[in-house]
Amino acid sequence: MTVRAVVWDVDDTLFDYTSADREGMRAHLAAEGLLGGYDTPEEALGRWRETTDRQWARFSAGEISFEGQRRDRVRVFLGQELTDAEADAWFRRYITHYEAAWSLFPDVLPALDALAASHRHAVLSNSSLTVQEHKLRTLGLRDRFESVLCAAELGVSKPQAGAFLAACEALGLPPAQVAYVGDHPEVDGRGAAEAGLVSVWIDRGGPYAQGPDAVVAHRISTLAELPAIVRSDTRFGAPSTFR
Repeated sequence: MTVRAVVWDVDDTLFDYTSADREGMRAHLAAEGLLGGYDTPEEALGRWRETTDRQWARFSAGEISFEGQRRDRVRVFLGQELTDAEADAWFRRYITHYEAAWSLFPDVLPALDALAASHRHAVLSNSSLTVQEHKLRTLGLRDRFESVLCAAELGVSKPQAGAFLAACEALGLPPAQVAYVGDHPEVDGRGAAEAGLVSVWIDRGGPYAQGPDAVVAHRISTLAELPAIVRSDTRFGAPSTFR
């Protein structure tokens, strides 16, 4: 079956979140006078990432709101009982440094340009619409996508099938005619595949190791490989690249 649309993850797929988070937090901790509490900046950054992953997992499981996971990231990281207003203020100061480090991966615009005339495009992210709309506009990408769907508003997050199917519904297409591109082999790769989409894992050499049971339809190391995949025949019986 022909792929007619591509749905994209944002963070660490289109946008270099890992680098921006690292550089932004380094600058923020220096400005807050907090780096001295750690043996190395990398130790502080590792604690921030661990705290982020833990609180994000709570949000993805529906245990906490999007705003709540941000506040608890700050409280746990600092080890302080802060009011919502205090935690929000600390996080806003971090965001200033984080946004200053935003950038796209160099393969993003060439891939979007190559598929602009042949495929429709949308975004599905485990974030909030306010955050990702702002990010896409700042990076000059928002007009590339028909729709932007986010877990905070959908009430369901990846890897649950409902999140992927909501993106297909927004496009008015069956899952088999939609490709999903994301950086996480389980949340994006397995989730999209099990929801019936053509699943593409962009492996940028990040922190996610492919486990022995990871299921992805296609594994690529650069978005330059994407056009050939979504333009190929994906009907049953076509060559499979499942691992």
